Amino acid sequence: MTAQKTIFHIDFDSFFASVEQQNSKALRNRPMGVTAANGRTCIIASSIEAKRLGIKTGTRTYEAKRLCPSIIFTPAHFREYLEVSKKFLNICKDYSPFVELFSIDEVFMDISLTEHLFKDKYEIVTLIKKRIREEIGEYITASFGISHNKLLAKLASGLNKPNGIAEITPETIDKVYSKIKLTDICGIGERVKERLNKIRVFSPLDLRKVSKERLILEFGQDRASFLKNVSYGIDNSKVIPYTFSIAVKSVGRNYCLPQNEYNKRILFQTIYELCEEIGIKLRKLDRKARTIGISLRGNINFKKQKTFLKHINTGKDLFYACKDILENELSFEKEFTKESYIRKLSIWTGNLTEKNMSKQLDLFSTSSKTDSLTETIDKINNRFGDHTIRNGFLLYSRKLTTEPNGYMADRYERSLISNM
Repeated sequence: MTAQKTIFHIDFDSFFASVEQQNSKALRNRPMGVTAANGRTCIIASSIEAKRLGIKTGTRTYEAKRLCPSIIFTPAHFREYLEVSKKFLNICKDYSPFVELFSIDEVFMDISLTEHLFKDKYEIVTLIKKRIREEIGEYITASFGISHNKLLAKLASGLNKPNGIAEITPETIDKVYSKIKLTDICGIGERVKERLNKIRVFSPLDLRKVSKERLILEFGQDRASFLKNVSYGIDNSKVIPYTFSIAVKSVGRNYCLPQNEYNKRILFQTIYELCEEIGIKLRKLDRKARTIGISLRGNINFKKQKTFLKHINTGKDLFYACKDILENELSFEKEFTKESYIRKLSIWTGNLTEKNMSKQLDLFSTSSKTDSLTETIDKINNRFGDHTIRNGFLLYSRKLTTEPNGYMADRYERSLISNM
């Protein structure tokens, strides 16, 4: 019989807000909310003090002000959060080689092979908490979930927040399931919950009682199998170490504009800026792309990708590829009227190949002289920060910062972390 594993899920408490409070004593012990740096009015993280007043992630700033007139808002600093995350990874790897970066503030650890080196698993928890205080900051805490698989370890970490420890064993699963909501389980969101409610499933234990055949009718084979396993606390997924190389198959960028944007020039400037960022990432990865896609969301909704004949990796070439898609596939000049606006932009690249593998000229006849200029600009930007040198078309436009996101969905960022 295979020995039972010991898996940790470690989840920082109010992470973004706690880092801000750690960095500024003026924010400590006070209700505060972290907002997007581009000025949007939604709170992306609230402090423990704000949560106690009912101010949660997703609360609008005006609603937060109504609940707590003295609340403080601060813009997000994702680079600082990522640096804290890196420090934490360096702590965790001293206790197990199997540490998986789940998001910027969450990790899984498989200590099955190293637990015997310590008194017990709880000693490892105590040691890690101590090192967080000493090496990261006394105002930053984390909650630990312990179980025999990832699904239940993640569930356990939310049972005793903040700064808590909880364990789910095979003997206690039913007791835990009798007290939680469906949406407390990773993989069951509001939409799935609503669909389950329609078939009279209102709790995890109800999910166990419904037949798999009924779930297949509602969700299909794969999703039904997942839900049935969830109902019994079954999860066979492995902890994948963050040090494993990431296969980068695409590079992209999403951006939510600060407000509904009606100005066509500002839209194109934003597209250009995003293309510059993607180009920088491609060159750092020594990659070129053939497939370019763009998505616009507003009162015009459009999504299209196109595969070109040649590989590209400069912001200028990526921009003209996007422009080609918009003009030829969308007839953007005609469709975008005075009443049209865009709120969200997404640009992505695929069909990547190593730069030196592509023997063809770039899409818009980029010469070796242009390559040399690009390399020089990259050196300057590497020294003084991305977007230090910008195309003249971007004069007076909003400078976008290259930031990691909370879910670490950017494989470029993950590839850098795997090699740190």
